[in-house]
Amino acid sequence: MAVAETHLYAKVSNKHRSKSTSVLLESLLAKGFTAHIALKALAATGQKTIEDAAKWLHSHCNDPSLDDPIPQEYALYLCPTGRLHNHLQEFWKESKRQCGKNRAHEIFPHITLCDFFTCEDQKVELLYDTLKKVGDSFSQCFPPSISLSLHSSTSYLGFFVGDSHANILKEFALAFSSEASSLADCQVKPCLKQLHLTLAHKFYPHHQKTLEQLAKCINPGETCQWVAALYSRDMRFVHYQTLRALFQYKPQNIDELMINTGDFIYVDPTQQSDVSEGWVIGTSHRTGCRGFLPENYTERANESDTWVKHREYVFATASRFSTQTENEPNVKLNGEVHNPNMSRSVTNVLSLQNATLRRGVLVMHHGERVDQVFGKSWLQQCLTADGKYYRADLNFPCTLPKRKDSVKHFEYDPPLSCCGIFQSRLIGEALLDQEVTVSYVYSSPALRCIQTAQHVLQGLKLDQKVKIRVEPGLFEWTKWEASRVIPNFMTVTELVAASYKIDTSYRGNFPLSSLVPSESYEEYISRSSAVIKQIVTACPGKGKGVILIVGHGSSLASFTRPLIGLPARDSSNFAEVVRKIPSLGMCFCEELKEENKWQMVNPPVKTLTHGANAAFNWRNGIVED
Repeated sequence: MAVAETHLYAKVSNKHRSKSTSVLLESLLAKGFTAHIALKALAATGQKTIEDAAKWLHSHCNDPSLDDPIPQEYALYLCPTGRLHNHLQEFWKESKRQCGKNRAHEIFPHITLCDFFTCEDQKVELLYDTLKKVGDSFSQCFPPSISLSLHSSTSYLGFFVGDSHANILKEFALAFSSEASSLADCQVKPCLKQLHLTLAHKFYPHHQKTLEQLAKCINPGETCQWVAALYSRDMRFVHYQTLRALFQYKPQNIDELMINTGDFIYVDPTQQSDVSEGWVIGTSHRTGCRGFLPENYTERANESDTWVKHREYVFATASRFSTQTENEPNVKLNGEVHNPNMSRSVTNVLSLQNATLRRGVLVMHHGERVDQVFGKSWLQQCLTADGKYYRADLNFPCTLPKRKDSVKHFEYDPPLSCCGIFQSRLIGEALLDQEVTVSYVYSSPALRCIQTAQHVLQGLKLDQKVKIRVEPGLFEWTKWEASRVIPNFMTVTELVAASYKIDTSYRGNFPLSSLVPSESYEEYISRSSAVIKQIVTACPGKGKGVILIVGHGSSLASFTRPLIGLPARDSSNFAEVVRKIPSLGMCFCEELKEENKWQMVNPPVKTLTHGANAAFNWRNGIVED
């Protein structure tokens, strides 16, 4: 061991360190790891086991920052447990389902006692000592229950801590700050403003009433044992987005990132502008390596998913004995705590709200189109010298529907690929499994949308019962048309002759002749807003039937936002948002009839994710060099 490392080891092995932590460090040193890297691994894994630290070190063997003296950031939170925690988790789940994700969902329920601060790896154990020492000194005066009162505004919803109890918590935070400063040389900033437990933050104002109704179902005086817990995070990625890998990805090129299912990836949104469509560049939380990865292999994760819990101090209050009994087991279902005997107050209100739901609007992007796979010149690949269509690849449709005018009009009105047909039917089958009742179907006049609607209905086993209403007003922003003119769509007569289940009695709200080539963004938004409102008005609200609208990537925002009362997106980032919407991407709105409004909720089924499959010639690399 080098002199410097020996000195460092001696420095961290003083009287303040526990025997167990010394044993952990000694074991890692015996395995050949240097002291500063071993300490870094222990800090990154919460100093729990040798196995955790050794696994972290092996995973980070190619991490370019492994030798960098970058400490973790630590925060001290007061976290509820028991029944109150269960009710809060239920609120988290339902508020996300009914109103979408807001900033509060990024972190678990907590009261912040001390903001994030840095601590050198060799002094982390001293923080543990500090927490125990201060916790012991406050254990007798800690309140048996904390007074919480609900506070609501247009962008914040949460519980404020009562003044008398807040003063005790602030004194605890001050004592921790002072002790950590003298013992571990940490500059800790205690929270001395209004102490609170956030329920929702930075949500849309029109969701305030719904969130308040859900919050009023939480009894803040419910039995609870409070725990002061130390958490850490990687300070380099504080302002990054966190993604979770849905599938394994093995790099095809040297600049790509290896990811396993469940890996967390840090992505800087400001660095994505020059990245190819469908890809992101990020850093793996598991390995520390950086590279490109396919975006559709990931989903958004919560900020706190990568945090590490280090040590906690449990305040021994009277409520601890009634937090959980043998007759009230906490069962973990799908990663969430569920108490079978939990109070039904939240469930009852949800049932009451669900009773008022009359209709749903499911806006869907069409399936994979042939030019998406084979490029704008796809038709040239499929025409013989005398202009007849043939199937040049198995992902081309077997045939093209007959139309009176030239087959070349399909160039600007392309059909679905075979994979797109399969995707659409699969989505229909998934909707059937979820018992989604589709009462009305509206489609853009584009062939790819009509085909998507047809095959979704087949998957739902409704193709003989529900007919497709072709609505020209649902066509995408005409400025994006490469031809700079409105495509020559197939007529209703031609569609019916091609066996598409079209409602021939339907007359569109927005005639085809009214579509303006290269329309402005304002014209497109105005058209979309008018059409969606006319469709909703025209469909009776009996039962819980769903109105299915099959359109384009631009449809998801332009039709749902006016329905739920939101202004249009800024035109500068509209294209960027639309670009990331995959084939069969969906948005779902439900009607709250008693409140005369619509709200966005999670779609009833997941979107289909799949990878690219390049054209393959068996000669290349098999029989030819």
